[in-house]
This record gives sequence, structure tokens and C-alpha cells, in this order.
Amino acid sequence: MPVSTRPYMGATAFDGGVTFRAWAPNARAVCVAGEFNQWSKTASPLSSEDNGYWSTDETTAKPGQQYKFVVVNRDSGAELWKNDPYARELTQSNGNSIIAATDTVGDVSGYGTPSWNEAVIYELHVGSFLFDRTFPDPHGTFATLITRLDYLRDLGINVIEIMAAGEFATDFSWGYNQAYMFAIEHAYGGPNGFRDLVREAHKRGIAVLFDVVYNHIGPEDCDLWQFDGWNENNQGGIYFYNDNRNQTPWGMNRPDYGRNEVQQYLRDNALRWTEQRFVDGLRWDGTGWIRNIFGSNDYPPNDIPDGWSLMQYINNEIRGRQPWKFSIAEDMQQNEWLTRDTDAGGAGFTAQWDAGFVHPVRAVIVPGYDDGRDMGTMQRALELRYNGDAFRRVIYTESHDEDANGSARVPEEIWPGNADSYFSRKRSTLGAALVFTAPGIPMIFQGQEFLEDRYFRDDVELDWSKAVRNAGIVDLYRDLIRLRRNWFNNTRGLRGQGMHLHHRNDADKLIAFHRWDQGGPGDDVVVVANFANRSYDSYSIGFPREGLWWVRFNSDYAGYSPDFGNRRGYDTVAGPGGRDAMPCSGNIGIGPYSVLILSQ
Repeated sequence: MPVSTRPYMGATAFDGGVTFRAWAPNARAVCVAGEFNQWSKTASPLSSEDNGYWSTDETTAKPGQQYKFVVVNRDSGAELWKNDPYARELTQSNGNSIIAATDTVGDVSGYGTPSWNEAVIYELHVGSFLFDRTFPDPHGTFATLITRLDYLRDLGINVIEIMAAGEFATDFSWGYNQAYMFAIEHAYGGPNGFRDLVREAHKRGIAVLFDVVYNHIGPEDCDLWQFDGWNENNQGGIYFYNDNRNQTPWGMNRPDYGRNEVQQYLRDNALRWTEQRFVDGLRWDGTGWIRNIFGSNDYPPNDIPDGWSLMQYINNEIRGRQPWKFSIAEDMQQNEWLTRDTDAGGAGFTAQWDAGFVHPVRAVIVPGYDDGRDMGTMQRALELRYNGDAFRRVIYTESHDEDANGSARVPEEIWPGNADSYFSRKRSTLGAALVFTAPGIPMIFQGQEFLEDRYFRDDVELDWSKAVRNAGIVDLYRDLIRLRRNWFNNTRGLRGQGMHLHHRNDADKLIAFHRWDQGGPGDDVVVVANFANRSYDSYSIGFPREGLWWVRFNSDYAGYSPDFGNRRGYDTVAGPGGRDAMPCSGNIGIGPYSVLILSQ
């Protein structure tokens, strides 16, 4: 049969058949077997394109049918039945590939991705977010997630980040052991379920970020392993490094970024999500293990230059084609080069998860004794930025990593076994207030807004009864998010670059900082944070302008929790007497472990 003249890899439906194409440079022959030819291993041969690729147009095949490639190694003659590396759907990770229908449904009319300084991210895990209890083994799906999109929109969320959902082994997983990165996990609802989720999110003005895993593939149920029968050192073959560069914490399964075909495979995957599945951006898992054998910042002999080139290549593609979309690195080593532009030698990411915020903030708010709370640590966490841009970092106090792997959620860390305690509520919401008032892109983790406790598990559903029991805390998060997004046009400075921590009381554990965009009424914001178990009726701080400053938020409000002190954080008039290197000063009242947000 002749080679196909149509583009694309894997199985691509057209009017009258399906194009099949695979990369197998060490094959003697490649065929496609499936339901359309009674699983014959000879009836539908692919022809060599003389460049390692094989293709054919099969007129008897159609969407919805199962198939596999049959690859015959040219040296050993071994016959290998392999799932399609580009399969967009599988029966399950160790099952068969399915010919997916061509994507014909476009994005929602009138929808636009939020700008970086407008984004508020909600990280979630589909499998544990909300269970479908009609399954024998209940788990979450895209359909159950859709039923909570109105809740997230009303909370003020305008970006959801979906933890890795490529097809993985078993039905319960964090998702980072994906075996097929083009296929959506069937247990979540497959590609059609994901399409519905993106469409429904966009209808509500909610962007979708998708986690991609390019630092390793598999290891379970991974047919890319020795795909065409070739390997060196009994390692992974054409898709993987076959020397010491293959070492990762998840097995000997790092992709070979030095092969053009592998770079193309990963680039095609990134564009699959951003252009054909209409996601608003990607969050890259563990970029340290793409650029260095051991995920390190500080040992160049183990660097992987091809991995750095891969990140630049894909980020250039995304920026060149859809520059409004996000590309976020999870590297956690405060490497400024990740978010530098590629023309300056950087990797070209929009932003990176910021270890320089989450770790010090948790270290300050979690311990039980006020004396050890270091305001210098807090100042450095609040003022940190990458490449001179506050929005090059994603800031948070909880994520799936921080809330597992031996750690628990912040309320549980504060008081193990008593996450509903006054101190857990007070100091965890103190941390949340910093997330929404510090410069950066704020993120919360699923259930954080209703004080979900213990540690994150992929097989345990969020306790949604807490959203009712802790409805006041949900309101607190909602109020913070709305102020962060300037819903009422009086806190625009929280979306700006400007940041000046002008008051720091190391003895009494209290700080105040000024936020602004352009400055002036409705823009300038003053944030006061009290890290001690004491309150003040009158405490003097500096202000950037004279006049009346209104309290827009007081985390000690009893409406958030009946046992909060309701300490009156009164509106104040700033007078001309300078203080804290500011031109004006005024007095505020503030409760224990509380935050005030004031503006004009």
C-alpha cells in the first residue's frame, strides 16, 4: 500500500477512512491490526516513508474502532503488538488504542484567557474532587467536576489547574505515572469528557491549565518501551535515553530529548492540548528532571542540554502561536533562568511555582510559638520576584505536593488531629490572606477554602460537608479572591507590580506593606498582617496618602467564624505626620493572627 500524503501522527480520521502513521526506524515491517480487519496482522500494512516513519490510509477503518500497531523488528524478526504512542483514547492503559473522532468542536465564542495579573488558580485532582458513586469503585470524573464549576466561579476562581490526567495505570493515581500522554484517562471520562469540561469551564469564564509530564514516561503499561524492538544496554529504546541520562526517581524512563523525533513527539503533545483541546496553558511537572539527571540546580556535569533545548523549543512554539497562553514550570529551586526569555538563554516559561514563598510562609505560620516567627523571612517571601516581574511566580500555601509526601494540609500541620481548632483556622487563613495580597499569581488547592484536613490522597474524596460546616471560611476566601481581582474597583493595586514592605515589627510580629499598580484612590492598598496571638486597639503605621482609608477586609470578622474575636478593624484617617518612611500615618485596630486590607 502507498504511503499516506496526509499529515499527522497516530490515527487520524478523514472522510472515507483513517490515516495511520508511526515512527519505527528499526522495523522491518509495520502493520495495523484492529476491529476493521478482524485483528489481522498482515491485512493492513504501513509503507515506509524512508525516514523511520511508516504510514497508510486505511479505508475500512473508522472512529470508535480499536487497533494496535504490529511492529516487526528488522534484526530479530520479533513481532511486537504496540499501542499507538499518539493514541488519543484507549480502552485502558493496558488495553487497546481507539480511533478518536476528528476534533471538530471549537472553543466557546467570546471567551478569553485571563491575563497573568488577573489569574486566580484552583489546583484540583479530578479523581478525588467529587465522586461519582454509581461506579463500583467510586471516583471523580470530568462530569462530576462540571457540576461544581458554578461553585468555583462564585468563589471567584477564574483558572482551574487539572493535575495530570493522561492515561495512567489503574483507575486511582495522582496522574504523574502516565503511560500515554495524548490519551485522556478513561476513568475520568476520556477525551469527550475532557472536551465537555473545557467547554463548560470556558462558558463560565474559567480557564483550564493542564499538567504535562515530560520528565519521564510510565513506567507501568508503557508500550513506548522498546517500541520497535531496538535498545542499548537493555534500556528503553528509541523514545528513551539508553545511557545514564535515563535515570529518574520514577525509573529508567527519561525521554531522549536529543532525538528530533522525540522532541517533535513532546512538542506535538503540548500543541495538542493548547490548540486542539483549547486549554489555556500547561503546567510542567518536575522541570528539574528535564534539565538535569538528578533534578539539581548546582551540578553542571549532570545537566542535560537537550532538555533545556526542549523547554525552549516548546515554549517558543506556544508563545509564537498563542502568546496569551500560560506555560508554568514546577521546578521548586528558584532558578531565574526558567522564566527568562529564550532569546536571553532562558527556558521561556511564563511563571514558576515558587518555593521561595510556600516554604517560608508555612515555616512561619505553622509552629505553635509566636517567638520564633521570623518577620525577616516573611519580608523576603513577600518581596521575592523573578526577572524583576512579580507575575513570574505562582504563590500558594497548599498544593498536592505540599499536602502529601509526609506532610499534611496547613490546618492539620498547625494542630495535628485538631484541624478545626481556632488556631488552625486563624493561622491557615492568615497564610491564605498573604497568598492573595502578595505580588504573584495566587493559587489554592482543592478543599483549602473549607479547611479540608489531613493529607492529600487520590482515592479519598474531598469532604464536601466541610463546605457547609465551614461556610464562613469559604466566604473569607471568596472575599479575598474578589479583592485580589478588584471586583469592586477599589483594590486595583493587588493586581499590580508595586510592593513595599514599609513596617516590620520583629518583636511583636506585625508587618504592613503597600501594594499598587498606578497608584491613587482605588489603586493604593495597605495590608497589615499580625502574626501574634494578641490584638491592638490602636496601632500606628505609615500610609502612602492622606485621607480616609476604608477597611475592605478584616480576617477577624466573626461572620467568618463565630469564635473569631470580631476585633474592630476600623476605617482610619491618615494624617500628614510621616512614619515608616511613608509621607503619612494613621492608626489601625487588628485582632490576633489577623490581616487587614485597606484602600481609599
